[in-house]
Amino acid sequence: MNYGFVKIGAAIPNVAVANPAQNQKYLVELVRQAAEQRIQVVAFPELCLTGYTCGDLFGQDLLLQEAEEALLRFLIDTQDLNVISIVGLPIAVGARLLNTAVVCYAGRTLGIVPKTYLSNYKEFYEQRWFVSDDTLGEITHINLLGNRIPIGTELLFKAGDMQFGIELCEDAWAPVTPGATRALQGADIVFNLSASNESISKHAYVQTLIAQNSAAGICGYVYAGCGFGESTTDLVFAGRAFIYENGTLLAEGKRFQREAQLVSADIDVQRLRAERRVNKTFSACATHWNLAQARCLDSEYQSEPFVISRIFPPHPFVPTGAELDARCEEIFSIQITGLAKRLLHTQAKTLVIGVSGGLDSTLALLVCVKACDWLNWERRRVLALTMPGFGTTKRTHHNAVALMKTLGVTMREIDIRPACEQHFKDIGHDATVHDVTYENSQARERTQILMDVANQTGGLVVGTGDLSELALGWATYNGDHMSMYGVNVSIPKTLVRHLVQWVADHRVDTDTKATLSDIIATPISPELIPADEQGNIAQKTEDLVGPYELHDFFLYYFLRFGTRPAKLFFMAQRAFVSVYDAQTIKHWLYTFFRRFFSQQFKRSCLPDGPKVGSVALSPRGDWRMPSDAQADAWLHEIEHLPIEEIPSA
Repeated sequence: MNYGFVKIGAAIPNVAVANPAQNQKYLVELVRQAAEQRIQVVAFPELCLTGYTCGDLFGQDLLLQEAEEALLRFLIDTQDLNVISIVGLPIAVGARLLNTAVVCYAGRTLGIVPKTYLSNYKEFYEQRWFVSDDTLGEITHINLLGNRIPIGTELLFKAGDMQFGIELCEDAWAPVTPGATRALQGADIVFNLSASNESISKHAYVQTLIAQNSAAGICGYVYAGCGFGESTTDLVFAGRAFIYENGTLLAEGKRFQREAQLVSADIDVQRLRAERRVNKTFSACATHWNLAQARCLDSEYQSEPFVISRIFPPHPFVPTGAELDARCEEIFSIQITGLAKRLLHTQAKTLVIGVSGGLDSTLALLVCVKACDWLNWERRRVLALTMPGFGTTKRTHHNAVALMKTLGVTMREIDIRPACEQHFKDIGHDATVHDVTYENSQARERTQILMDVANQTGGLVVGTGDLSELALGWATYNGDHMSMYGVNVSIPKTLVRHLVQWVADHRVDTDTKATLSDIIATPISPELIPADEQGNIAQKTEDLVGPYELHDFFLYYFLRFGTRPAKLFFMAQRAFVSVYDAQTIKHWLYTFFRRFFSQQFKRSCLPDGPKVGSVALSPRGDWRMPSDAQADAWLHEIEHLPIEEIPSA
């Protein structure tokens, strides 16, 4: 099963300028390599059969004839290879000479796409030899190698479940590109056959350009540029090869290589289509331009199963290296700014927050303190309450108190046990039965205290719950589920730890950093069940609902791209190889979907909170789901997932 992935290649062949017979041999060798790798479509550079730098030799009838004969030989030599090839060559149409891309498969020429925008400035003189596709007029087919072949820039090609379009080099530099038009007409992938020479800083510019074109078209984009063999006279060609998916670089070749190269990557077509369905601007743009219908040619390509080489980062919410620091700084600033605005608007006199000594409340408290600093308010306006209950341990209580002291906030301690014990008597609950009533009574008692203290002091209750907890419904309804503004509402659990670490490293003094370090090392727990005999945390969240790194992985791809369970299962096995076995992943995948659907009612009445990333669960914005939606289809698919070894990348 290919899970919506297609394996695509960009080839940089050796080139003998003005020697089509030799060049087709170079191309055939790379197509054979592509077939061995199960690449479905491979693109070659612009004018690769003749060489791009032939100059006035393009006016020679013999060269054009040699190019056609080389194309015929190429078709014969690749007819048994299950690869669609896109090759560049000059083709004469009457008195016109076109710079074209020819699509080949199973010994047939499927279609011809001419170049639209001819480079004709500085070192480029293409209009000296070629004409634009605009000159074709009403011509839609030409005779090539004894066959009537479709020709035109509006051609789309169907390969299995995927459609692709083509543009050539300078086309990508136009304000409105042919590739963008093809994407709007349904192309999942755009191929660019290019011959762009090297100059200082040009490589980075081309990368930026291609990344933007891929993102704007919400498409895969494959760029194959001329290499070493084209370097002649005044120009050097280094062999650029890029494969992008919606603005993200999946693979690239090495420049300045003498040897031929074949670069490949797996493009997730399902993901691209999911993005397009969500992004209404994309469909609106297609309507606005009122594009003529593309001519779609079915290649009759038969896709084969292949080993997917795509690597899936296990922590998609958490970047690495310097990017992590930049991400943490930006998120923290968003949290602070959102809270500060709400404080000014409500004219709150205090910020009321419950501090448990756990990660979530720690991050929320740090946001409160820094919001006060930003507003030039005294930190004493933060009323931080520690509310020990039946499961509170010495470690978390000590850390909560130490943190409040070093941050200079107003600290209050209210023991909730007497109130809960009275409540148990009132409702007739046996306090030795540690069930959901026992646990949730504590959470609701704490929320009642916070709300009443906020009323008492003219304050605003700041919520501490995070995105992962909301996804799983791991919050007590009208308990820790409720606040007046939730600063962590869009931050997944896997990122909370890094945010607290970043604040510890960059924004606090040494004493506070020491406390934060111990909080980071503390197991995640709601601490609603009494500690064990040694006084350690007895109730560990991940033992109950599963590893947060798995749930965050499921959450990201399910919400961001609408990924179905079978594909999530495959991706998670690849991402967490040697960490979790298939049975474990399947178990927690089932738990994720069961809880996600059943707990929507909690998310449907969430308080406000700042959106910080592309995945959020606000019922007013990113996620509008009926509280009574049924998970049957998703759970049924998970139940029938086979437990089998996934090939490594």
